[in-house]
Amino acid sequence: MLRLAPSLVMALVAGLASPVNAQDPLPLARLIGPVVVDGVPGEEAWRQVPALPLTMYAPLFRGTPTQRTEIRIAYDDENLYAAGWFYDTDASRIRINSLYRDRWNGDDAFAMYIDAFDDNTTAKWFGLTAGGTRFDILLSDDGNAQNNGWDTFWAAKTTVTDSGWFAEIRIPFSSLGFRVGPNGEARMGLTVTRLVSRLEERVTFPAIDPKFEFRRPSLAQKVVMTGVRSHKPVYVTPYVLGGTARSTVPIGSSAFRRVHTESRETGLDVRYPISGRMNLDLTVNTDFAQVEADDQQVNLDRFPLFFPDRRRFFQEGSEVFDFAMGGDTRLFHSRRIGLTPTFVPVPVLGGVRLVGNAGGWDVGFLEMQTKETGLSPSENFGVVRLRRPVLNAFSNAGLMLTSFAGPGRQNAALAGDGTLRLSQNHYFTTRLASTLDNTEPEDATLISRSHAYASLARRTQRGLAYSVNAVRSGSDFRPELGFMPRRDFTSLNLLANHYIFTDKHPVFRRVWPGALAFSTWRNTDHELESGQYAVWVQWETKRAGGGWIEPKLFRESVLAPFTIGNAVTIPAGRYEFADLQLYLGMGTGARLRTAMDFRSGTYFDGRRTQIVLTPTWNASKHLELGTDYQMTALRFPVRDQSVDIHVARVRMRTAINAQTSGNAFVQYNSTTNRLDANVRLRYAVAEGTDLWIVYNEGLDTDRVRDPLGIQSPLSLARTLIVKYSHTFAF
Repeated sequence: MLRLAPSLVMALVAGLASPVNAQDPLPLARLIGPVVVDGVPGEEAWRQVPALPLTMYAPLFRGTPTQRTEIRIAYDDENLYAAGWFYDTDASRIRINSLYRDRWNGDDAFAMYIDAFDDNTTAKWFGLTAGGTRFDILLSDDGNAQNNGWDTFWAAKTTVTDSGWFAEIRIPFSSLGFRVGPNGEARMGLTVTRLVSRLEERVTFPAIDPKFEFRRPSLAQKVVMTGVRSHKPVYVTPYVLGGTARSTVPIGSSAFRRVHTESRETGLDVRYPISGRMNLDLTVNTDFAQVEADDQQVNLDRFPLFFPDRRRFFQEGSEVFDFAMGGDTRLFHSRRIGLTPTFVPVPVLGGVRLVGNAGGWDVGFLEMQTKETGLSPSENFGVVRLRRPVLNAFSNAGLMLTSFAGPGRQNAALAGDGTLRLSQNHYFTTRLASTLDNTEPEDATLISRSHAYASLARRTQRGLAYSVNAVRSGSDFRPELGFMPRRDFTSLNLLANHYIFTDKHPVFRRVWPGALAFSTWRNTDHELESGQYAVWVQWETKRAGGGWIEPKLFRESVLAPFTIGNAVTIPAGRYEFADLQLYLGMGTGARLRTAMDFRSGTYFDGRRTQIVLTPTWNASKHLELGTDYQMTALRFPVRDQSVDIHVARVRMRTAINAQTSGNAFVQYNSTTNRLDANVRLRYAVAEGTDLWIVYNEGLDTDRVRDPLGIQSPLSLARTLIVKYSHTFAF
């Protein structure tokens, strides 16, 4: 033991201090002549650029690809370029499932991951399908976090022939925002990949072992460009909006009145690049009319459900403001801004956001002001986030401050956090937060106002991966801008998987057994409030299908009765129950595909049977039809209570081309007896210029008649909105 200790210390020091991905940078080629981005990379300038050496990532690492691929990367004074020759021995089977913008749908695809700031933790993901559909995403936390709401300016074209498909991409330097060193030298990280969807065959550059996610910026090849400069245009995006709305308002016990309103709005967004790594955004009369409706959920427990924020303004830069503190607990949840607790929109007068990096610090600043309307008061929201690397590129420490001010209410939260990479795969994370509120009880203490979180994790996709975390939250911890599903608790959670690659098996690519033990105790009486304990076997096939089977044991201590589905009541008491879950899913590339999630067993003092089906059909590259159906049957014979809960969603996505698309989303929830429709039509006149037509309607499927025979109206609310925005670059 004494002889091992120095070795352990030396290994720890090496893990903390060793450079990340040390390598000589690869000089990228400068184009010797012009190229036209038309999806036909036949110019002489491309022939002078060397192709990158590619390695099979899946289904078998370093296997022999069945399809020939050539990828070339080059640049000129203004742009970074990419060209791909994606040959196919059966071009008729190239997957082009959808032309819908910003959505990969199992298509054959090419992607570039550019660590523009050479920080080994963040990257810009530029994706292109064989049909020419583009998607752009921000990666952070070494690829563990994705921001799908990011959009930037770039151009891409593809062509499909009998030999395969071919692509060209042009990314302006202003969209990369890199740093320029001495002599106009810019150093970045670069990963490229091609996916043959029907074969689930993927090649990458550089070679990346499948035990790592290939999108990790730390594994990218270092590249260098010389004699370049980063451009910083100012973007100004005004919008105009017109709409009409009709709502049904009850009058007395049996009468209804329809209220018609019209709206005419204008607003403005401005993006000013302070530096290549720092952007200042200003917004006036902010509007989110084109945001897709939330997925309806049914709460089967006594704790509130978490809904992600889909509004693009809050998605951009969201990785900087992310401050998770165990489970769904968040110190900052942007849905708190501009939405009531029942998710009714509140007018946003405007705000300012500053996100980027300065002097080695990740910086985030957000200030928003809402408008008083109806029963919703005017409120002010503020967030400050600071974080910087310590010891190595994967270790960091930071602070976060949130503030809220409304009529008679003031709230602030202050938090510090740190992540320490102990070795290549081991990470230790700790977060500590405390709040102040002018309505808190007089006997509140620092401990009762605080929340502490600590986690130790091994991140890998081969061999043993695990995470252990502990949380303690005080009774007076109240982050007004956060999300807290429960309060005044202590929890200890363990989760582990052991990933086994089955390279020689004809069907399975990877199999992994796993287990979890989640326990949460109330601080008031130290009783186990919630417990989940499970084991499972999960698998992934060489055609990207998969599934798992999982028996699970639950323990619950309920202090106050609660209702499920407006029909059954769970009394206070202690409960122990168990169920078995089976999930089966097809590969994402098939035109007709589905997944099934089935579980059955005891539930509190009754039984639960639940099935979720998610069939999707890409009828053509212009039309996708998808359905999500969830049926939950609850039976409580001891109280003679039962309920069948149905949630159904139907999505139709259509795209005539890369410019013109539509999305119809209809969903039904049996607990509310509502049928809601959200229809969005988009015409992208040009990059940054959009015309939106949005239609929403809510229908009552359980209309009742009063004693006089008067029936409640079918339509509860209806809106039609037309919005046009145009971006100017200066």
